Amino acid sequence: MSEYEQSSAEPVVVIGAGPVGLAAAAHLVERGITPVVLEAGFGPGAAIREWGHVRVFSPWRFNIDAAARRLLEAEGWSAPNAAHLPTGDELVDDYLKPLAELPRLAPHVHFDTRVVAVARHGIDKTRTVGRDGRPYLVRTRTGAGEYRDVVARAVIDASGTWGKSNPLGAHGLPAPGEAEASSYMAGALPDILGADRERFAGRHALVVGMGHSAANALLALADLAEVAPGTRITWVVRGRSAARLYGGGDADALPERGKLGTRVKQLVADGRLTLIKNFTIDRFEPATDGPLAVVGRSGDEPVKLDVDVVVAATGFRPDVDMLREVRLDLDPAVEAPSQLAPLIDPNFHSCGTVPPHGERVLAHPDEGFYVAGMKSYGRAPTFLMATGYEQVRSIVAAIAGDREAADEVHLELPETGVCSSSPTVEDADGNVTFAEASGGCGTGDEGSSCGTAAAPRGLTTGVLHGYSGEGATLPVVQEAAPAGGCCGGEPATV
Repeated sequence: MSEYEQSSAEPVVVIGAGPVGLAAAAHLVERGITPVVLEAGFGPGAAIREWGHVRVFSPWRFNIDAAARRLLEAEGWSAPNAAHLPTGDELVDDYLKPLAELPRLAPHVHFDTRVVAVARHGIDKTRTVGRDGRPYLVRTRTGAGEYRDVVARAVIDASGTWGKSNPLGAHGLPAPGEAEASSYMAGALPDILGADRERFAGRHALVVGMGHSAANALLALADLAEVAPGTRITWVVRGRSAARLYGGGDADALPERGKLGTRVKQLVADGRLTLIKNFTIDRFEPATDGPLAVVGRSGDEPVKLDVDVVVAATGFRPDVDMLREVRLDLDPAVEAPSQLAPLIDPNFHSCGTVPPHGERVLAHPDEGFYVAGMKSYGRAPTFLMATGYEQVRSIVAAIAGDREAADEVHLELPETGVCSSSPTVEDADGNVTFAEASGGCGTGDEGSSCGTAAAPRGLTTGVLHGYSGEGATLPVVQEAAPAGGCCGGEPATV
C-alpha cells in the first residue's frame, strides 16, 4: 500500500486543446471526472490555425469524436456535411471552438498556459519507494510569466508535435548554419497563395521533404508560378526515389491524399519543377543581403543551390523534455510507446493506419500517465484524428475504472480503406463518397482471403509500406488480397 493515496477528487490534466485533447476532456466530463485542459495557444486548435488554409484528407464523418458530438448536440449544435473535407480553419471554427465553449467544458479549459514539466508529486524520477498511487504535479507557465502547479490524479499528454520540426541536415542533426538561416525558413505549411504570397512570388523556393506537407507546398508553388513570373521551384528529397510521395493515386482510400501525389508526379514530368533525389544538405551559407546558399550532395555529386526561401517539410518529432521526470517506456527509434512503435514504424509502414489500440498499448511505467494523439506516434508520420479519438476513449475508460470498456477497442473507418477495390468518389465541391465494402481484407466476412477475422487497419494509401518501399513497385489494390497477408496485389512499376 502506498503512503500517498490517490484522491478521486483530483482532476485529470489534459495537455493540449486540439482535437484529441478536447475529445479526452469530453469523455472525462461524460464519466463525471473533472478535466483540466492546458493549452499553450490563445484558443482551441492553436496549432491547426497555423495551417488553417490547408484542407485535411479525411471528411467530417471521421473528424468528430463521439463524446464530443454528444455534448455538442445536447446544446443544439449541428454537425457539418459528413462528406465534406474541411480546411484547418473550418475544423477549428465549426467544431473545436464550439466544443471548447460548451458550458460543461469551458470552465476547465485554460489558454495561454504552457506545460513546462510533469512529475510525480513530491518525488523525482529515481524514487521508487512510495511512488505508486502518487498524484502528478504539472507545472505551467503563462504568457505573462506566471508559474502555477496543478496536482492531478492522471495526465493525458495530447500536445502534438507541431512546432518541433525535424532538422534539415543529415544524420538527424541540424546542418551547420541552419540556425543562422532561420530568416529564410517558411515553415512546413506556409500559405503560399494567401498570406505568404509575397514571400514566394518571383523567387526561388526550395522545398525539402517527401510527405504530404511537401506535396501541398509544391502544388501551391506551381499554381503561383503560373501567375507570378520568375517563380522557380526546386524540390529535394533524401531518398533515391520520390515514389513514396507519389503514392497510390486512385488506390488511396482518401482521394484528396491520393491526388496530391499524382499531381506532383505530373509536375515533375512536365518540367515545372526541378527534382533532386538522393540529396543531403551539408551546410547553409546565409548572405547578409541576397539568396541563401544551400550546399550539399546528390549521391557523390556536389550541389550548391542559391534560394530565396525554404519550405522545411521534413516532419516533426515529439517534445519529451517536459516529461523528463516521468518514467516512460518509449521505443528508442520511433519515440512512441514501445508496444505501439512496431505497428507504426516508418521503415515499414506508410498507410497512416494501425490496428485499433487503446490504454494497454499506450500505458507507461508511471501508472496514470499517457501520451495520446499525434505525439503518441513519436517520429512516425500520417496520424489520423479518428485513431486519437479511440485512444482517449479507451484511456478515459481505464482512468474511470471501466476495464471492460477500455479493452474493447475499435476504429470506425470505411471498409474501402482496407483492401477492397470498391471505388471512392470525390465531387467538385470536395465531398467524398465511400462505396460499400466488397468483402476485402479486414472485413472479417467468411471467404475473406486475408486470414482469420483480421481487424480493419483503416485507410490504405495504395503504396508499399514505409522507407523500405522507396524505389520499389506499388501494389494494386485488389478485391481480395492474397492469402496470408493484407493489402497486396499484382505490382505495377512506377
